[in-house]
Amino acid sequence: MSMPLSRRRIATVAAFGMATCAVAAVPSAAIAADRGAAAGGDKEAKPTVVLVHGAFADASGWNAVAERLLDAGYKVVAPPNPLRGLSNDAASVAGVLKSINGPIVLAGHSYGGAVITQAAAGNPDVKALVYVSAFMPDVGESPAELSMKFAGSELGPALTPVPYADGTGTDLYIRTDKFRSVFAADLPESQTRLMAVTQRPVAQAGFAEKATAAAWKSIPSWFVVSKNDKAIAPDLERFEAKRAKSHTVEIDSSHVSMMSHPDVVTQQIRDAAGATAAEAGEPAALAETGSRTAALAVASGSAAAFVAVGTLLTTMARRRTRSGS
Repeated sequence: MSMPLSRRRIATVAAFGMATCAVAAVPSAAIAADRGAAAGGDKEAKPTVVLVHGAFADASGWNAVAERLLDAGYKVVAPPNPLRGLSNDAASVAGVLKSINGPIVLAGHSYGGAVITQAAAGNPDVKALVYVSAFMPDVGESPAELSMKFAGSELGPALTPVPYADGTGTDLYIRTDKFRSVFAADLPESQTRLMAVTQRPVAQAGFAEKATAAAWKSIPSWFVVSKNDKAIAPDLERFEAKRAKSHTVEIDSSHVSMMSHPDVVTQQIRDAAGATAAEAGEPAALAETGSRTAALAVASGSAAAFVAVGTLLTTMARRRTRSGS
């Protein structure tokens, strides 16, 4: 027996309504997938890496490391270190850190290690410290005092003092004939010759000034010990790393390990960044917001389709009643 025409129409309309609901849900599901993917990307967001250079150098010494980090998707900032004194230099770097949104991995080379030790204090965004052939003073210690703890540094006798013209202080330079052997013995001579004549001096007061904060006591640290360092004694670097319970690697390198062994130094920084992200382990807020919004979109699309079907069925029923009366 065939179904009455009116029932056929009703069945057809109902089927159309179900299909409409399904179609309405498709774009909403696509939105959910897109937002979920975006949330996943945020969850894996990398910290900003700040690279602080030390004495007798400038930020270009970090170029090889910075290039690798940029290629790996990290944001990188390599600010100038004034080299005018520990408190002054730390304040300068601290200002840079405050201008950065989100988590930070802070790395320092040589005297830059003393600077980051003080600059990071009290900044909750600094999640990891990385010391590269560096000074790592405790409160009340100066780089000059630390230098005398262990034998092995040849820096002192290689320094040339240059008094300020106004007599208010003294700059220190490494003698050009000693620069390569003390500072960068594993780099090509053609390169170190230019480094020697373009070196930036450090204020003598910078080495003598005592640290007033030690961020490594509350922030996890990583250390690269250069076993062939002639500027900072390797045993001092080991002592500092052990005292701070740093994650440590040792390499056959001169003082400028970030230039001669950029892959190792980059990996230490990436390890610090990875450990920090794993420790945080918090889902991105966007993930929750996106899924809720998508669910509402699906519900809204389905509800609209059902309302349309209900209206059409009601209209057909009224027409049938009128025609039958």
